[in-house]
Amino acid sequence: MTKIASTIIELTVQNHPGVMSHITGLFSRRAFNLEGILCGCIGKGTQSRMYLLVENNSRIEQIIKQLQKLYDVIDVTLREDYDHTLFNRLHEFTK
Repeated sequence: MTKIASTIIELTVQNHPGVMSHITGLFSRRAFNLEGILCGCIGKGTQSRMYLLVENNSRIEQIIKQLQKLYDVIDVTLREDYDHTLFNRLHEFTK
């Protein structure tokens, strides 16, 4: 089995209902799979930080450009330097 190279997209977004739906909808409309999602509030709770584990392929730059256009997205960073260990261990939390 071939291991797929993945990377993490880090987003800072406005924290209110519907933001996650807008982001996941963008991926769905473009048939781009999200391998994992981590999200939590930052600061006073008006913003959230999201980490999206995605396949690192030729379409990643287009996805980043589309994310930057979303109204509730404040910042987008491609984080190839992040350790994916937490995403790999998420199954341990569901036991």
